[in-house]
Formats: sequence, C-alpha cells, structure tokens
Amino acid sequence: MMANTNAADPNSWQYWTNVHANYCPHRTPYFLAWHRGYLYYLEQQMRRVSGDPSLTLPYWDWYTNPHIPSEFTDKATGNPLYCPRVNTNVYGALDLSPFSSSVVNFQRGTANSFEEAFENAPHNPVHDIIGNSMATMQSPRDPIFYLHHANVDRLWHAWALPDGRTMPAPTSSYWAGTFTYAPGLTINKEQTYSNRSRLGYDYANTARPVALPPQAQRGRIIRVQAQIPPIKTRPPVASFAASPARSIANGRRSIGGVKAVVLREHSVSARVVAEASSVKPLQDMLSATADIYDAAARNLPNAASKGNGKSSQYKSIKIVLDDISLTSAGAAGGYFYNIYLNLPDGVDIDEVRAKHFIGTLGPFEVAAAAHHGMMMIDFPATAAMLKTGAGNGREYAISLVRVDGGAAPKGDVMTVGELRVELTTEAPFIISPSAPQTGGAY
Repeated sequence: MMANTNAADPNSWQYWTNVHANYCPHRTPYFLAWHRGYLYYLEQQMRRVSGDPSLTLPYWDWYTNPHIPSEFTDKATGNPLYCPRVNTNVYGALDLSPFSSSVVNFQRGTANSFEEAFENAPHNPVHDIIGNSMATMQSPRDPIFYLHHANVDRLWHAWALPDGRTMPAPTSSYWAGTFTYAPGLTINKEQTYSNRSRLGYDYANTARPVALPPQAQRGRIIRVQAQIPPIKTRPPVASFAASPARSIANGRRSIGGVKAVVLREHSVSARVVAEASSVKPLQDMLSATADIYDAAARNLPNAASKGNGKSSQYKSIKIVLDDISLTSAGAAGGYFYNIYLNLPDGVDIDEVRAKHFIGTLGPFEVAAAAHHGMMMIDFPATAAMLKTGAGNGREYAISLVRVDGGAAPKGDVMTVGELRVELTTEAPFIISPSAPQTGGAY
C-alpha cells in the first residue's frame, strides 16, 4: 500500500491518510465514533489488499508498555513500519484521569465527559510526544497511528463496559445520521455504538487501566520537565503586556488577557486581570450554573431542573489562545503543555489536577485547529471555575506546564498572539440523554 503512489486509489496508504485529513473530527463531537469506523474500514481494505481475510489490526497498549513496539523502530532497510520519530516512548503522555469514578458521561459537551477528557489526555499528548508525522493531520502516514488508535478504541470499549455504562442508548437521536470517510464511503453512526455488538470485533484485554507503568511511577520520570521530584510550585508568572477587555463577537466578551506569549522549554504562568465590571456577570453566571453542573456531573436524573432559579446573560467561561503559530522546531513535536487555571503554590500538581486542569496544548492540537481553518484554541473553564472558586476575584493565573519526551526541542516552540479569558453565551454543557444500558446490549 505504501508503494502505491496513486493517492486516489483505496489500495494506497496515502488514500487512507487523506481520509483522515479530509474528514476526521477533532475537539468536536464523535471524535471516538468516527475513528472507530475509520479503523474498521482500513482493516477491511488491508484484508482485501493482502488477500488475508483474517488480518487483524493490533493495538499498542501504552499503559502496559509506553515504548513503541520494536517492529516499528527497526531501521532495517525496507522496513515499512519504520518512520523517523522524535520519541519512541510516551511516558509523559500517560494519564489515568479519564478513568476516574467521576467521569460518568460519555459524549462531548456533557459534564465529566469521557470523550472530551480522553481526547485531551492521553490521546493528544501521545501524538505530541512521538512527533514528526504524528504531530500533524498527516499522522496516519506513520503506521504506529493505527496501533495507537486501536488502543484508543479499546480503551473507549473498556470504559463503556459493562453494558454501555452511560453511553447514549443506540436508539438515541445521538446516533442518527452517518459518518463520511470518502465519496461513497459512509457508515451509519449507530454502527459505531459498539465494536462488539455492531461491528463484530473484540479485544483481548477489555480491562480499564488502574495504574501507570512502573517506569512512569518510579520517581515520576519525565512527568513534568524531566524533574524527578513532584512539582510543588506554580510556574513563575512572566511579564506579558495586558490586552484589553472587549467584545470579540456576538455572545463573546473578553474580560481581559495578555499579549505575545512565547512558549519555550520552561513552564510559565500568565496573570490575567479581568475588568472590574465583569465580576458581577461572572459571579451571576457561576451561581446560576452551579447546581445544574453538580447534578449533571453526577449524572442525576432531571439534571436540567436542578437550577436555583437564577439567570445570567452569560452561560460559560473559556480560556482562549488566539493567533497561535509554531516554529519549525515546535512543529516537529516531542513535547506538550498541560494548561491549568489558578494552580495553588506548595502542592503536588498531579494531586490537584482534577480541580485545575483545563486541557493540553501541543503541535498536534495546533495542527488540528489549523487544518479546520483556525489558529485559535479555546478551553472550557466553567467547571474549573466552579471547582476552584476562581470567580471570587479579578485575577486569574493560567499556567502552561511543559511536559517533554526523552527528546524535545529547546528554545522557542510556539507563540500565542493573545491569551484571554472570555465570557460567552454558549451553554457550558448539555444534559446527557444517556442512561445505563442493561442486558448486555453493548
């Protein structure tokens, strides 16, 4: 398939790379489901090309062994599985938080969404740490992409067991419609509800991960900036010029920000001072949202009715990184940043992550945004505001904590034209239409 240079031919490797580049959803609903159908069709095509009807895509369980399998790192002449990569292990990308007991909903946009949490980490950071092709929308050029995503698919399956957990029921309108992979190649969304009962394949190991590999636990090797001890201090606040509060678009208002943020190998915090007039609208929004969020986060029945009767012009708050650009060294990958809101000093960042973490930023995330026509990435921050009580003042510390692979670029890797805090009229989450399934339908 790699030797076939006709990118319009489904028998070529580039054809399937282009399917991903042209149609894949990232940071939008159905990220997991679309990729499940993608793997399914790629496996079918590989069976046709190879003439082996039993050919099966393997998965790379990076929670068991974070090193890329040796078959993919052997530089022997003619090995089609080998690609140049910045790193061949992903210790620093691993994260168990999507499997926390608090992650009770599936689809993006719900409170405590598995899909959203899992795409943030570990999915995105694995792309970032490996780097090169994997840090771009051409990531399927690297054959390890498919083993990585087979593991992503396996872990979604493991999370959903037993019996669908809190997945939207297969009869839900959530599964209406189709996914497109190429002209004439579609799949009903409902078919991707379950690999086991709909697509007819299963995994050798369907257990949820409960621990990081021993190498990553011992001394927290390369967990943050390659420092051995747990990080106990918030990254230092850099001196960035302030950007003004202003209307960004209909239903979006910046309440303050900073300009010309340059990201390098060191972690950094930005201090944003919000306009005084934003304090009351922000507090009104958080007050109106708190009870509903709490009910939705616990997946309680009738969560939408749990409001306290208060109303607000605004519905949510976001941290926005606008006008992002990568240097050539930064685009190659090997690193990423964990982004936190109002990290306290003197605590282990890993221990307070659940309250303060809002997302990941690396070359893969930037490439995905650019591919969809944006040089802006926004991170929902309503939940973090509620959990940390950050809405009680005007100052916000946004920390970008650098995480490196064994090899990572030094110096400038990325610039952010503006980092700002926005009040929006966009709802912070939807009330999940899901309900636990019974009878083994999943």
